[in-house]
Amino acid sequence: MGSSLFWGIILIVIGLSLVIKIVFNVDFPIFKIIVAFIFIYIGLKIMLGNGFRPFHARNTDYDVVFGESKFNNFENGKEYNVVFSKGNFDFRDIQLKPDGSTFVKIHTVFAGSQILIRKDTPVRIRVEAAFAGAQLPNGNSTAFGSTLYSSDSLDTTKPFLDIQAEIVFGGLHVVTF
Repeated sequence: MGSSLFWGIILIVIGLSLVIKIVFNVDFPIFKIIVAFIFIYIGLKIMLGNGFRPFHARNTDYDVVFGESKFNNFENGKEYNVVFSKGNFDFRDIQLKPDGSTFVKIHTVFAGSQILIRKDTPVRIRVEAAFAGAQLPNGNSTAFGSTLYSSDSLDTTKPFLDIQAEIVFGGLHVVTF
């Protein structure tokens, strides 16, 4: 029994109960019936071996939702999203563009992200946080507001890694090796 069939049956039962209630003035305890159907549906899903997973993990090349993912192939100008998950961003092997900065944007919402960077990589990290925690290699941290980290090797006239991290109700930890 698929979820689309189940929800279709629920909507039909609601519609029929409304018609019967209005036309024949018969009162059905519709809420109790819906709750019973939901328990039956969960029981069938467990018995058939599919388990009951109300939140399905979704991972793409740029997003992770309800799961955990490691990102190590980065494209200039792309945005990466970590929602209700854990995201590991490994920049240790990144090849910087020879003609300017490599820009990456990371959104972390109700989640945790970790950024790994080599100590000799020229990098600038701008962090915007709201009800969050961000820890940077120079000891700076923020829970609300913004902060900036620049590596010792940063020269904005030469190629560098430019990261913008936005964290809401989450955590960010930047580690250098």
